[in-house]
Amino acid sequence: MPLIIVLVLIIGIAIAVITIFIMKSVLAPKKLATVANYQKQGKHLAAIRLVKQILLKEPRNAEAHYLLANSYLAENKAEIALMELKAVNQIGSFGGYCKENEFRLIIAELYEQFNQPEEALKEYVLLIKLMPTMGEYYYRAGKLFENRNKAEKAVQYYRKAIQLTPRLSKAHYSLGFILFRGKKNVEAKAEFEAALKYKADFYAAHFYLGKLQKGNHDYIPALLSFEKASRDQDFKVKSLVERGACYMSLKSFDKAIIELERGIKLTSNAASPETLYARYFLASCHEQERDFENAIDQWEQIYAKKPNFRDVAEKLSQYQELRSDDKMKDFLTSGVGEFQEICKALTTTMGLNITELSDIKNGCEIIAVDGDTKWRGTRKMPKLIWYLRIPEMVPDTTVRAIHEKMKALNVSRSIIVVSTNFSRKAQEYAESRPIDLIGKEKLQTELKKVDFKIIHAAMKKK
Repeated sequence: MPLIIVLVLIIGIAIAVITIFIMKSVLAPKKLATVANYQKQGKHLAAIRLVKQILLKEPRNAEAHYLLANSYLAENKAEIALMELKAVNQIGSFGGYCKENEFRLIIAELYEQFNQPEEALKEYVLLIKLMPTMGEYYYRAGKLFENRNKAEKAVQYYRKAIQLTPRLSKAHYSLGFILFRGKKNVEAKAEFEAALKYKADFYAAHFYLGKLQKGNHDYIPALLSFEKASRDQDFKVKSLVERGACYMSLKSFDKAIIELERGIKLTSNAASPETLYARYFLASCHEQERDFENAIDQWEQIYAKKPNFRDVAEKLSQYQELRSDDKMKDFLTSGVGEFQEICKALTTTMGLNITELSDIKNGCEIIAVDGDTKWRGTRKMPKLIWYLRIPEMVPDTTVRAIHEKMKALNVSRSIIVVSTNFSRKAQEYAESRPIDLIGKEKLQTELKKVDFKIIHAAMKKK
């Protein structure tokens, strides 16, 4: 009798275990299917409630954790979703609703979102092992390496991404950008062009392609590239500044001014590098056009934001006389006709008689002889004089040029008059030759001898 009871108990327990197993095997998947249907219908709160009930009974159900994470993501609760996906990772079981490749992609993206690049990189490496022909995963891993300043490693992954997916424009661009920073301009240009071949509106690629073209002095193609890049708000101001710089190189200062003023109007940060450079280039354009008031205004605005920006302080010091010295201002800003009259007057104050006068680049050329000599019949030796209005320090090449002109004209002495000063090399070259250099200070002294009322009256008559 006792033996029969024991057998009955054993059989009953076995039936109960089998029943529970069957219930779990049949009912749990049905509940997970219901959760999945809720998600398809967008009923994520209902899905969350049901899947939580499942997890109370089966806390190590990887599919349930994964489905719960998906619903949290749909409800914009990414941080909680990441916790659930970490639970899936710890369980390490995949299949059914939790496919490993989909899971690893989602968790990698969340790691990136929450600034955990090391964890994200591990997931992309695992994805590459799972799906070795997917160029996208190589690209994403390369991006993470690039962000960690491991450019060589990033290049390897970008090249692999391109090998697997030749039309992956962002991989071409990212590879091109690293090559651009590494001064490998020919290779970088090829990659930017490839990026644009597969994605014509890749504005970042247009911008950096324009930088390369500008660097190669291909200004017309560069202008077109920057124009296309300017269609993107992130590159608009930068592109306008670059277009302005291109026009400056082409000596089209009026067009440069338009582009640079557009860029300044669009910027919201007066102290940003783009704004400072836009103002600096704009000041240079005004300076070249001898519109010194506007140039000074731009330099002052730069100085107010960043006093040590390039040579702004030096420029303001150089032109401070314009605010107090009207004669220097007239010398620098007058039109061609009035400037020639000023040069003629300065020549007269030197005791010279003018025999020839002509325009030259950035100034005026005069050939003159001594106005009076002690001995009658003495041959008056001609002198070559250049009056130059240039904003920068005069280099030795200018002094060498007048020396060559002296030889061509058979002139024994020359004078260069400028509103700035001369470089050390220029001074050294002139010291051993019959060339006199008159810089800013001496010019101011000479200008004081000139009667500008007579010049202004003469110009009115004209």
